[in-house]
Amino acid sequence: MSIRPILQLGNPLLREKCSRVDDPTSPDIRDLVRDLADTLAHSRATTGYGRAIAAPQIGVLQRVIFLQLPGADPWPLINPEIIARSNENVVVWDACLSFLSIFMKVERHREITVLYQTSEGDTREFKAGEERNYSELLQHEIDHLDGILAIDRVTDLKTIITREEFEKRYRDASPYAVPAAAAKTLSNDRN
Repeated sequence: MSIRPILQLGNPLLREKCSRVDDPTSPDIRDLVRDLADTLAHSRATTGYGRAIAAPQIGVLQRVIFLQLPGADPWPLINPEIIARSNENVVVWDACLSFLSIFMKVERHREITVLYQTSEGDTREFKAGEERNYSELLQHEIDHLDGILAIDRVTDLKTIITREEFEKRYRDASPYAVPAAAAKTLSNDRN
């Protein structure tokens, strides 16, 4: 449908709690998922970053997130909620399309179980762990739906660094980034 502007840190809409979607099969939700997909693909193509996006990041206060990991099928989740969390936590690098100029370390549950609806209205459950970093990624995106940002979960203020420093020191070992050349290839494959 269209590429939408991504709201940036400081925009009060990012701090709002999102409303539950009544009809996951509605044309409005289908259009929203397309906008999220297009916006995420554009971000990845232009910045080399972006594995997922939440509806409030484009100014829509509904409980919808969209994941697109390299080599994986597009995955919209409607009304996602975490129904189980492991006791074990991990500390990971995190960043956000809403403040891509800074990176920080955050603490997340190692495993979670998410209940969500598909675009067809089916209810599904997904157990997320460290494989493809689904657990931390889903926690990040679901936080967006509750007005919580990664910066709120920083483990130590000393871990906050600029994007430039992150790329210089940590990018190669991070699941958060796709090299710019690969990002352009992914974008071209979609067109």
